[in-house]
Amino acid sequence: MIKVGVVGGTGYTGVELLRLLVAHPSCELVAITSRAESGKAVADLFPNLRGLTDLSFVAPDAAQLGECDLVFFATPNGVAMTQVPELVAGGVRVIDLAADFRIADQAVWEQWYGMRHACPELLPEAVYGLPELNRQAIREARLVANPGCYPTAVALGFLPLIEDGLVACDFLVADTKSGVSGAGRSANVAMLMGEMGESFKAYAIPGHRHQPEIRQTLSRVSDEPVGLTFVPHLVPMIRGIEATLYARLTDRSVDLQALFEKRYRQDCFVDIMPPGSHPETRSVKGANHCRIAVHSPREGDVVVVSSVIDNLVKGAAGQAVQNMNLMFDLNEDCGLNQVALLP
Repeated sequence: MIKVGVVGGTGYTGVELLRLLVAHPSCELVAITSRAESGKAVADLFPNLRGLTDLSFVAPDAAQLGECDLVFFATPNGVAMTQVPELVAGGVRVIDLAADFRIADQAVWEQWYGMRHACPELLPEAVYGLPELNRQAIREARLVANPGCYPTAVALGFLPLIEDGLVACDFLVADTKSGVSGAGRSANVAMLMGEMGESFKAYAIPGHRHQPEIRQTLSRVSDEPVGLTFVPHLVPMIRGIEATLYARLTDRSVDLQALFEKRYRQDCFVDIMPPGSHPETRSVKGANHCRIAVHSPREGDVVVVSSVIDNLVKGAAGQAVQNMNLMFDLNEDCGLNQVALLP
């Protein structure tokens, strides 16, 4: 059994991670930390876990975490980087679900996150945890940077086109929409039902922290500079991301459906929908799947890709468990075969 610790188990991502781990056949949860809730039974805070774990939250303790095989960080940005060096040096493998290790360039990271990086020496070692792109490197990694939710949906939609050099990379457009759980569990007036219910808006148009992460991922498979327009939107639902992606084709003769089906044939959590499909966020609710449809409207030179994920599963906790499976030589889908919830 893999002895697992979870640092920061009280947010939406944290409880989603716990939901998956308590049912995982190869995991033993040994520590779930929270300074604010220390001493409180996990199932008292999250009643969906009643009967599945008898653990209580504990304050972070380096010695206890050091006895784990793997530690997940489901903490705010800037927390993991202060604790990871000691854990990694002690032989503990780490998956960070926040952004501390996602961007390889220290200066770029500090510019977008507004703080100094506490352990820049680990940035070159951190493996970006998108299995469909970095599967082998993840298997061997000591430190995995779990991708952001928007970057997961966007990258999986664009990758086949860019890898094959089929689109002009100087002008890519990602028009994305997310449910409110992506904003976290902390109190926020803007997230109240009376504020965002029956409404729909774009936000962070001048610049969003996920933009450099997306550009970095796409640049690694592109032979030319990547120009990305990324506009996120907030929609009045709890879970889900839909990314509508636009690019200009450089070769209109390619069978795009066949291209996407071939690219993801070996990827158990990417589902390429039949021609003419329009993926729905509800089709992935609670599941670790990304469903994708590719279109070429009116047979023109613009390709449109629709990509949907559950932001808390394939966009966060599920992908983290997928990475854990790879790191410990388990079947990639181990503990991740949940069927999406309908309605």
